Amino acid sequence: MESVFKLPFYAKASLFIVGMFAFIWMMYIASGIIVPLIFAFIIAVVLYPIVAWFEKKKVNRIIAIILTLIVSFLAIAGLGVLLYFQISRLSMSSTELLEKFIGFYNEGMAWASGYFELKPEQMLNFIAKAKAELFKNSGDAIGQTLTSVGNALVVLFVIPVYVFLILFYKPLLIDVIHQLFGEGQRKTVSEVINQTKTVIQKYLSGLIIEIVIVSVLNTAGLMVLGIEYALLLGIIGGLLNVIPYIGGIVAVALPMTIALITKDSQMYALYVLGIYYTIQLIDNNYIVPKIVASKVKVNALVSIVVIFAFGALWGVPGMFLSIPLTAIFKVICDHIQSMKPVGFLLGDTMPAIALFKISTILEGVEKLKPSSKKPKSQSGLENDL
Repeated sequence: MESVFKLPFYAKASLFIVGMFAFIWMMYIASGIIVPLIFAFIIAVVLYPIVAWFEKKKVNRIIAIILTLIVSFLAIAGLGVLLYFQISRLSMSSTELLEKFIGFYNEGMAWASGYFELKPEQMLNFIAKAKAELFKNSGDAIGQTLTSVGNALVVLFVIPVYVFLILFYKPLLIDVIHQLFGEGQRKTVSEVINQTKTVIQKYLSGLIIEIVIVSVLNTAGLMVLGIEYALLLGIIGGLLNVIPYIGGIVAVALPMTIALITKDSQMYALYVLGIYYTIQLIDNNYIVPKIVASKVKVNALVSIVVIFAFGALWGVPGMFLSIPLTAIFKVICDHIQSMKPVGFLLGDTMPAIALFKISTILEGVEKLKPSSKKPKSQSGLENDL
């Protein structure tokens, strides 16, 4: 009888670590190909119900996909035009904002030099050195920025093509997945595909609703305070709110800075902070649990870790993709027996904690007490005698 060779634990751990390192390195190297494909896959899943609706109306599949892409493009273009006009309005008053910023900067310099007991000359020399270093590296920064913009434009043209092809070849792709896992796993694979599709569709639809609600609340709050560029700042805040925990901090920093520059009183910055804090409470306690979080069960610790991890791997696009990809991975883990502990770790279901009941404690105390008998009465003693 042949003996089965088993690798020791340290060998398995070493192979796992090397494999994970190679996989992550490949994901980093091929990010220019992988990230647009993932975005296209998610967008295709979200748009598929619209394509299916057109097909039910006896519309040709290719025409249905094209009409769906046109409708989506018009919606995104409308938002882009709105943001463009708001940014143009901001750029027209950039000179005035710069002058106010310089005045605010001088006041801050005077306060800092007095509070930290530093001479203004020392602070100016430090700023001059930092400025010289900034201009020294500005050439490389401009080159990198132009390269990034060029890559982004290429991606914007490539993603619609990917979306069209994924929607067109959807039956073929699903059939290939079934063939890879065999007929015996067909039911499980179908469940994983359907749940993944449901998670993506419901999560992103809930996310869009959350963006709209938060943008409206941000804009209304800034308008009540009379903060300039309220619509632009409100929409930016709603979009940044997509990035959990980190986006909210950046979103409130922008209107607070505008309030400090444009308003006479610094209290307006605190008012903005208070309004955004209230909106975050509404978002975290009502909007997210009712609309978004109920669709994707990923706990807060894992959310923060994957945001930073995917941000380091793929930059800002990775931050946006972190939660949907983690949710998809959790669905897959929940359907594989050996991976169920990983899915449980990613989820937000807390295990039941056994609590000590007061009655149980009292019963234990009674058991620890020494047994005491009542003394016999005098008549009883006489009878014994």
